[in-house]
Amino acid sequence: MKILAIETSCDETAAAVIEERDKAPAVLSNIVSSQINIHKKYGGVVPEVAARAHIENILPVVIESLNIAQSNISDLNYIGITTGPGLIGSLVVGVETAKALSLALKIPLIPINHLEGHIYAAFDNKKPEFPILTLLVSGGNTLLILMKNHLCYEVIGQTRDDAAGEAFDKAAKLLGLHYPGGPAISKAATAGDENKYKFPLIDLTPKPYRNKKGFLQKPETSLDFSFSGLKTALLVKVKAEVPLKKKQINDLAASFQKAIVNNLVKNSLIAIKKYRPKTFVLSGGVAANELLRETLKQKIAKDFSDTVFITPEFKLCTDNAAMIGIATYYKIIKDHYKKQTIIPQPNQKLFSDD
Repeated sequence: MKILAIETSCDETAAAVIEERDKAPAVLSNIVSSQINIHKKYGGVVPEVAARAHIENILPVVIESLNIAQSNISDLNYIGITTGPGLIGSLVVGVETAKALSLALKIPLIPINHLEGHIYAAFDNKKPEFPILTLLVSGGNTLLILMKNHLCYEVIGQTRDDAAGEAFDKAAKLLGLHYPGGPAISKAATAGDENKYKFPLIDLTPKPYRNKKGFLQKPETSLDFSFSGLKTALLVKVKAEVPLKKKQINDLAASFQKAIVNNLVKNSLIAIKKYRPKTFVLSGGVAANELLRETLKQKIAKDFSDTVFITPEFKLCTDNAAMIGIATYYKIIKDHYKKQTIIPQPNQKLFSDD
């Protein structure tokens, strides 16, 4: 079995070839054409510019992925394509290309949610044990997802405003750092003092209240996140110290990064205690943040030794097609794809395939 996977949800044009080996997916190629240099001058992704770049890059990227995998297009048995969530123009380019290839080759086309692709990136060369708890942290999403089996997702926590990656991007802009914000903040933080500025731990759990009979009721602990307040707190500190010197920028970056990580870790540990997963997965673009990776790894090893911590290698954390191909493989194995609609869905939710 050979799968061609295509990913164009945002500003990365990606294609990969996946092959079944020993009843598991093996990545033969994973090609990513980045648009970072194009969008850097704008300080963020411009949707129309991204879509045009995808049009230029999609076929060369697909051809290169086949060449690296030493495969002919006639060797393919399936095509996996990201249908959402993402930028509508970017998604359209990938979906229409995949549809054309599927029709020409007369092979099945399988829709994949971008978020489940990030989850399944952790299944590269691994077979995590269920139940699995995933912290998915990216530029557009911050989610805690419980999986009791393949393709069965329950969102148990999510951001109520900004995603963590979005908060990093906006923080970098406030500090005068370059795009993308996450790596820029991390780099500046290496020369800063993370304890110089204080940012709060956000708890969204409702306060206890008395019911109609006068009995005190304690609401269930919330696993949701909020990062807009941290961003506002950073803005206040920046305005109080303008013009910023390099030392202040580094200290603010380090302190802000620590605050984001602390809030992510806090809810993750509460969720592990409640659900007792056998595996904890950290995935998404922000999973490449070394402070977040190391903090979660150490905390879980110390407090929850029965839970195995795994995270994809760095190249599979950011948007790529290998993760889409791995998710496609499991949809094929579980035969969960034939009735799904294949259209671009910019606001597509993560849903179970059971």
